[in-house]
Amino acid sequence: MRNRIAYCGLDCEKCDAYLATRNDDQALREKTAKLWAELNNVPILPEDIHCEGCRAKGTKTPFCESVCEIRQCALKKGVSTCGDCSDLETCPTVAPILANNPEALKNLICEEKSGWN
Repeated sequence: MRNRIAYCGLDCEKCDAYLATRNDDQALREKTAKLWAELNNVPILPEDIHCEGCRAKGTKTPFCESVCEIRQCALKKGVSTCGDCSDLETCPTVAPILANNPEALKNLICEEKSGWN
């Protein structure tokens, strides 16, 4: 199911929140909550680490559900992924993801060309 590719192109199936949810792994939830809290300088609890994928129906982490600017933009524009957006090449919102993760751009291009969604 290709809807495990997030709006930004990251692969949700490689995300620790998704893996902790799928495998009901409390230790991974705790590790992920601690790391994400430190990285974002906000409180994140292990019970916040429950996600079935950015574009999939079902539960998402609070960040992915309502804070992620990329997801909010894609929903507002009504695109399946950023790969469907005409602003992709100049978008300052998704640029940091694409600059740090070449696989994300590749996923977006594959998503757009194949019509997976």
